[in-house]
Amino acid sequence: MSAWLYTAFIALIGVERLVELVVSKRNAKWSFANGGKEIGFGHFPFMVVLHTGFLFGMVAEVWLLGRLFTPVIGYSMLTLALLTQGLRWWCILTLGKRWNTRVIIVPGLPRVTGGPYRFLSHPNYVAVILEGIALPLIHGAWLSALLFSALDGILLWWRISVEEDALNEMELT
Repeated sequence: MSAWLYTAFIALIGVERLVELVVSKRNAKWSFANGGKEIGFGHFPFMVVLHTGFLFGMVAEVWLLGRLFTPVIGYSMLTLALLTQGLRWWCILTLGKRWNTRVIIVPGLPRVTGGPYRFLSHPNYVAVILEGIALPLIHGAWLSALLFSALDGILLWWRISVEEDALNEMELT
């Protein structure tokens, strides 16, 4: 896979993220219209910066450090990256109007326990973790995989604690 093809693939991932933001904004509007309240906004700006920087950083690593595509690793990671997209959209579709990039709770709604939530409390973050490894390693950007995974691990710890607090509060209402 050439660096150009890899860059185009990551650009498509960026477009997919923009689609997610449109869906999220629509869903946030619905949540607030139904009495929703946002919990723990403090982590969100860091999340935006880290995830945006991740997309640019791995492409920059490939170009600036001359990372090479290794077919066995590259195609395996491409497959994993595509599977993570499937898991991400399974989460989005399962949550429906409740899915959001922010943490917004709507009083009176029960916790979602269908779809991938039958198996895990936070399946979307499994997708995020696996994607943080897979996307850069498609084209040998191991430094981006390490740096993003370390920083995102801290951020996910913070985010999951915020979500758990929100879910617990939701169950009390």
